[in-house]
Amino acid sequence: MTTPRDTPASRRVRANGDGTVYQRKDSRWEAAGYVLAPGNTRKRVRVYGTTRKEALAKLTEKIAASNRGLPVPSAQGSVAAYLTYWLDAVAVHQLRENTHTRYTAVARLYLIPGLGRKKLAKLTAKDVRTWLNHLRTTCQCCTRGLDTARDEPLCCAAEKCCSKRLSPLTLAYVHSVLKSALEHAVREEEIPRNVARNVRTGTPRPRRFEPLTADEARTFLTATSGHRLQPLFELALHTGLRKGELLGLRWEDLDLAGGTASIRRTLQRTNSSGLTALPTKTKSSERRIALPTPCLRSLEQHLNRQRQEHEAAGAGWKDSGYVFTRPDGAPIEGSTLTRHFNTLLRQARLRRIRFHDLRHSAATLLLEQGVELVVIKELLGHAHIGVTATVYAHVRLRLQRDAIDLLGHALRSPAEITGGPDDGDEPPLVGAAVR
Repeated sequence: MTTPRDTPASRRVRANGDGTVYQRKDSRWEAAGYVLAPGNTRKRVRVYGTTRKEALAKLTEKIAASNRGLPVPSAQGSVAAYLTYWLDAVAVHQLRENTHTRYTAVARLYLIPGLGRKKLAKLTAKDVRTWLNHLRTTCQCCTRGLDTARDEPLCCAAEKCCSKRLSPLTLAYVHSVLKSALEHAVREEEIPRNVARNVRTGTPRPRRFEPLTADEARTFLTATSGHRLQPLFELALHTGLRKGELLGLRWEDLDLAGGTASIRRTLQRTNSSGLTALPTKTKSSERRIALPTPCLRSLEQHLNRQRQEHEAAGAGWKDSGYVFTRPDGAPIEGSTLTRHFNTLLRQARLRRIRFHDLRHSAATLLLEQGVELVVIKELLGHAHIGVTATVYAHVRLRLQRDAIDLLGHALRSPAEITGGPDDGDEPPLVGAAVR
């Protein structure tokens, strides 16, 4: 009599709906089962593995996704169907919420309208290149129907095209989203290669920023004197912290006696949770920095002011624990901070810049003072020193030019400096020291 223990593993009976698992003649294991497919249909899929456990795990994952109502992607399906699956079942678990929201917008506005009808298995590099060229040269105001939705057409509908085209940075971002989606399709063995990687869009020029000069920075700090959020603006200009990192600081993160701050989170608004604390941008962004003496004094005064606000608010105080809050203790919105910042710029009669340019200003001023690049990298929380070197390459080039000019001045003879022969009455000029 044959017992279940004697039955070969490839012939054991599995529960109804669990699919089948068996070993092939080439020694590989194959698992097959029915899952939900695009169009609300059922499809039999096959997965392979070097062991029975591996093949069964792959099949179980697909069946579990099918039971949750997510159709399995198929090479016979369209690009639009796969993008929907990738965003809903894969990217949502791997990306930060705000990043996932941007990816979804890119797919809805550009990827699906341009490539959505094409079959995933038949998508070629030529298709991607043609689509990108069309995206680069067409007016988005007219393509997306924005003009026809106006009460009074101003663009194509009025035969006056505004030529509002995508910037090179946006075009590169759209291309990167498509590459990420197709890369996952390659890992899931839906397609043999990522055709989007074979298309070159060119390296876009980095976004230009205009950091504050030393004089402008002093003027700005003078304008913040007496402002309720003066310590925040001082901290931004002295340390280069990001807006979310500043708003996410808690008193428990500060060591006023030791003069340090631990950057552990960032405060951002998301669609699902509203204003919430999230992990830092990267692992390297979680860091500990030294605080300058002026900032320590301002923070101590800010702590006393916050205690007075707590007493004045009484039962209406919202104990959020953040360093920088509204008068009632609630966290500050990023848009609110931007409005305060723009108001201070107008009061100081300074040119309009972004709040993030305070971060660039801090790094630029540090470079101009001769601070090592690796120190600035640690202060800003960049993942790699190459990021710091690339962003501030123009500053380093200017400093190199200044240093070379100083060296050239030092190597000139006294006669060349004075413009004539030395008559001996005046001491020779000494070349300027090299910084």
